[in-house]
Amino acid sequence: MKPLGITAFSVVSAVGDGREATLRALVEERSGLRPCTLDASVPTYVGQVDAVEDSALPDRLAAFEGRNARLALRALRADRFENEVARAVGRYGSHRVGLFLGTTTAGILEGETAFRERDPASGALPPGFSHRHTVDHFSTTDVVRSYLGLRGPAFTVSTACSSSAKVFGDAAQLIRANVCDAAVVGGADSLSLLTLRGFASLELLSHEPCRPNDAERAGISIGEAAAFFLLERDDASRFDIRLLGYGDSCDAYHMSSPDPAGAGAALSMRMALRSARLEPGDIDYLNLHGTGTLANDAAESTAVHDVFGDAVPCSSSKGLTGHALGAAGAVEAAICCLALEHGVQPGNANLRRKDPSFRINVVPHSERRPLRRVLSNSFGFGGNNCTLAFGRGA
Repeated sequence: MKPLGITAFSVVSAVGDGREATLRALVEERSGLRPCTLDASVPTYVGQVDAVEDSALPDRLAAFEGRNARLALRALRADRFENEVARAVGRYGSHRVGLFLGTTTAGILEGETAFRERDPASGALPPGFSHRHTVDHFSTTDVVRSYLGLRGPAFTVSTACSSSAKVFGDAAQLIRANVCDAAVVGGADSLSLLTLRGFASLELLSHEPCRPNDAERAGISIGEAAAFFLLERDDASRFDIRLLGYGDSCDAYHMSSPDPAGAGAALSMRMALRSARLEPGDIDYLNLHGTGTLANDAAESTAVHDVFGDAVPCSSSKGLTGHALGAAGAVEAAICCLALEHGVQPGNANLRRKDPSFRINVVPHSERRPLRRVLSNSFGFGGNNCTLAFGRGA
């Protein structure tokens, strides 16, 4: 594909608000994981964003009131991202800026609260509850579109944990087809009882901060986050970082377990390399999906070795932020762009001893090193795989 310029990006997660806080956490290897307080019945660690409740929505968007909407708008305000979008709107017109976001649960927490507060006699939900503005998967895209004043094509992608990675490919296709001139992409997912108890029922939650790729890893730490990117044709961007290519696949091996052979994951990485016109040896760093579960990390290790051998340095950043589910792809894309911009090779947070069966080059600690081409993996339930390729310079 023809590269797309990344004019601006923003990120909010458990390690802090904005690019500077995220970069500092990468360099200092400072995790944002903490014991879960949302549900005392689930003994786990989570990546919770501080004071989301204090991030009020404008009065005109009051119907969207909820944790996911507040989290999304907080990320739009970080790093002056909304200002860059306004500049793009001024350049192209609001109808020529697309919006493509990923989420898995949107505002389901508000639905959970509404069901707890329903009328005991009639079962009626609280009068102020609006499914369309909170729980509906399009609600997050809708509130972001309304806040930014966009009128171009807009939709939500929900392919589990690859959701906010796949939107990069959608944007690239629509810009190439001249449906829009620029696009805001990314995603937002917030903590909810559904995700906590759902993953607990699958016995996939760690009782300590998650340790991806570790010999004694015991599961995931769920996180919440939001991250956004402004993509433009390469000649229009004022930034040096580019989306070089993408690959996606669906192996459909099992609803919640990965293909142990990693065939679909390997295909996704090969497609991304082909899309970006790169060879495996061109990649300086690979951000692993790296959730911390036994099966997922093992399958990804097999897939990475199949494509790269043990050459490419790789790591998982989920020990810092937690697994932000539908927002994970965008959060880790932001981490990759920060790594390129500042010459930082991210380490594998919380790693004590690499799984001895893994034949890949997992780097334990962050270090300063110039990077030019990086990949980011995002793999979801049902075998929904996506790999993004980013680069800087010519």
